[in-house]
Amino acid sequence: MSPRTHGASERPLLVVVSSLGQSTREPFLASLAGHYRVWLFIGGPGRADEPSWEVPYLTGHTVVDTLDADAMLAAAQKLAAEETITGILTYDEARVVSTAVVATALGLPTSEPEAFARCRDKTASREALAAAGVPQATSVSVRSLDHALEVAAELGYPVVVKPRHLATSIAVIRADSPADLAVAYDAARSATLPETPEYYEFGVLIEEFLDGYEISVDSACFDGRVVPLAVARKATGYAPSFEETGHVVDGRVDWAADDELMDVLVRTHAAVGLHTGTSHVELKYTSRGLKVVEINARLGGDLVPYLGQLATGVDLSLAAAAIATGAPVNLERTESRVAAIRFYYPETEVTVCSVDFDRSQLPPGTERAVPLAQPGQEMLLPPRGFGWMSRLAHVVVVAPDTETAAAALDTAAGALLVVTEEGTR
Repeated sequence: MSPRTHGASERPLLVVVSSLGQSTREPFLASLAGHYRVWLFIGGPGRADEPSWEVPYLTGHTVVDTLDADAMLAAAQKLAAEETITGILTYDEARVVSTAVVATALGLPTSEPEAFARCRDKTASREALAAAGVPQATSVSVRSLDHALEVAAELGYPVVVKPRHLATSIAVIRADSPADLAVAYDAARSATLPETPEYYEFGVLIEEFLDGYEISVDSACFDGRVVPLAVARKATGYAPSFEETGHVVDGRVDWAADDELMDVLVRTHAAVGLHTGTSHVELKYTSRGLKVVEINARLGGDLVPYLGQLATGVDLSLAAAAIATGAPVNLERTESRVAAIRFYYPETEVTVCSVDFDRSQLPPGTERAVPLAQPGQEMLLPPRGFGWMSRLAHVVVVAPDTETAAAALDTAAGALLVVTEEGTR
């Protein structure tokens, strides 16, 4: 799609790098398109992608290898010759570093590429946090199963085994014994995602198991500030995996008033050098205080930013765009309620014929009810599968309190209509 000439009074042009899946990313593009002319950079190594569901939200697009910073910079410079690019950002974990490289080269607002790389590499993150004295799980990168067994013996079981280079809890497994560790190590060592190369020599982490409950915090970082915008209580299942089965954002809570949380957040961002952009930090409230699980230099997945918008009225997508363009960031809260998402899974591994909802049976407060599994898809439950490989559908609800939200999500399960090769649910 070629650039077009626009009048000075038109909305600013914002480049978005990669779009990912419609089921969780459409609210992001929909928000941006209401305030910006969105230009999508799309594509991967050796792939000539074209936008599909994204088209209604776009002013234009460029097909380019978005993992290649040099190729993206050349494409951006070509676009900038005809349009004024006001900012560039991405939601895609695999592309945060290349996007930061381009933003830096164009003189656009961003943290340094090294900060994004530090967040991408879980070992580098741990080292930076340790140097700054930030409370976190003890973590060791291991080179072999024998090394992993030695580290686990020193830490004491249970331990957590995870890939060094992935995200979204993929192949993150609790091991309670050396036998468990051997299985978990093999899973973490072999886990991969498309376009996420395994480029670390020590590709598996053995970490201290943290008790307590887990939260994620999506924050806006700008002008020397770290502002928590969406704090989600995370639900997990399928032990010993840590499959993320749902999230709850309570917009009635002023998390910025939590001194312990703010202290850890500010120190975490300073430690990795992330000062301009958005972040998704995962933490646990343990019996020994608040500890960092990991930091990601992007907005969270699983529609957590959308939950934050529903719960508080603060649009995290627009906050991310404002930071990326250097515009004023609107953080005014206009709502005070609870928003929650739940993912629904089959009871056993099956092949799906169809997934839908009886919309008449969905509870009041339902914002989204989206089938995820495709016809003919084999549903693999953790640890064999994860995320999109395991989820039949999701439902998002808003409610005045957490109890009402949980009850609504229970009711929504009864509206799910699933036909499999084995029968009808």
